[in-house]
Amino acid sequence: MRKYPLAIAIFFALAVPFGMIGQSTVPQMRKVDPASGRSGDVVAVTGDNLDQDTVAALYLTDGNEDVKVEITEQTTTVIKFRIPANAKTGRLMLMVLTKGKDPKLIEGPVKVLIELPLPGPTG
Repeated sequence: MRKYPLAIAIFFALAVPFGMIGQSTVPQMRKVDPASGRSGDVVAVTGDNLDQDTVAALYLTDGNEDVKVEITEQTTTVIKFRIPANAKTGRLMLMVLTKGKDPKLIEGPVKVLIELPLPGPTG
């Protein structure tokens, strides 16, 4: 038997908290549900550090043009948002604007497919 199991256990018990010192609460988006929608639909993005103290705003972007979305609900792990009428169709990336002294725009890696609006009634 090895002589160091207690020393190893103590090392790992201390390493995790010390390793976390200095790490910021960077928002991370992991999944969008549903994966597609139309103008007016509510979509949820899940991840970590998505709360109101960390994320100031959420955008849809194609890399050139950004469209701010209306956030309808926001927690640490979920942001629900409404797809705006002026969103382009196609696969758009989600981007957050962080809060703090030095706000940052952080893109993706999640995307949502914005579908064409349904045709209006005829007749």
